[in-house]
Amino acid sequence: MITIQHLTMQLSAGGHIVRILDDISLAIPAKQTVAIIGPSGSGKSTLLGLIAGLDRPSSGSIWLNGIEVTALGEQATARLRLANVGYIFQSFHLIPTLTALENVAVPLELAGQPHAHQRAGELLQAVGLGHRLSHYPVQLSGGEQQRVAVARAFACRPPILLADEPTGNLDSATGRQVLDLIMALHRDAGTTLVLVTHDHDVAASMERVITLRDGRIESDQLTAHPHRESEFGS
Repeated sequence: MITIQHLTMQLSAGGHIVRILDDISLAIPAKQTVAIIGPSGSGKSTLLGLIAGLDRPSSGSIWLNGIEVTALGEQATARLRLANVGYIFQSFHLIPTLTALENVAVPLELAGQPHAHQRAGELLQAVGLGHRLSHYPVQLSGGEQQRVAVARAFACRPPILLADEPTGNLDSATGRQVLDLIMALHRDAGTTLVLVTHDHDVAASMERVITLRDGRIESDQLTAHPHRESEFGS
């Protein structure tokens, strides 16, 4: 469960105050799939980063599974994020000096989980990269790098998955495969999924679509046709 109350984010630029998010309040039930859409500069990625505790709001509160993230210190926030949140970046954010296997093992090792490399290998096998375990990011295609990032995000079985334009740097066919993979893992793990996208077809495959404009919620609607089982991995 994600609960956001009166969230505001503003920055100072050139002597002026720029309000990026303006009094956002919403609740996302456990296991729901949600797309956040809107024009560039509407605050989509900022909102996702605040939910993950990657930044601090100017005012307001965020609760993840009953814990107020905005009331925690930096180290406590990092521990909460490690245990509760998986994050998929548009630009992958893989560590270039680590292999695919080592990249996926990082959150497992940080969490102190035993057999981290074995679990990482199983995840990479599940996303179709069992033959790429020892490859470095530079040796992987964009689609393969994003699959590694997806496996890493699911490594600790987080109850919440946040995805910031996960198909934005991929061609349409590869993007669809990555989306299908995310949805398949979401169903298997029972995660809450919040996804930022510019793609209205991707948004329509979620159960709920929230539209931001000028830092405010313009609309919040349930979709008629949420994502169904796909051919990926079947």
